[in-house]
Amino acid sequence: MGVSRESPASASRDATRKRVLRGVAVQAAVVTAAVHLLWAWPRLGSPPDARPYFFLAGSALAVAVGVATLRAGEYRRLYALGAGTLGTFLGGFLAWHGTGAAAALSADPLAVVAAIVEVIGLGAYLALYRLAPPTSVVVEQRREEREDRP
Repeated sequence: MGVSRESPASASRDATRKRVLRGVAVQAAVVTAAVHLLWAWPRLGSPPDARPYFFLAGSALAVAVGVATLRAGEYRRLYALGAGTLGTFLGGFLAWHGTGAAAALSADPLAVVAAIVEVIGLGAYLALYRLAPPTSVVVEQRREEREDRP
């Protein structure tokens, strides 16, 4: 087993910080998914607009990443996927509306909520990524824990 270089107080502070960040990240992912579903559901079946179908898929991915964030260990790849998912929603909005993004944002309350929550969630996932050890370290720790069990 590896030796921790952190003091007990520092480890406790980081554990609390990570727990809060995980909660914020998961809530942001779920709210983002809900907002996109609320926007997409009445627009399904509109042939010239593919966005509702992308929103359905992206919402499912956001919820899956949120559930995995709650249940899984500290995996940087998972946090990168969460940040990427929320960042894609945000970047997609900006790309779709281009220079008219500010006007589109002010005209749609759901877009305002989505943008705010996506920025918060993106920040939480990126902070989790920075605080988490490399995935190889987590996998090795889990392997050692399984070997230590009778």
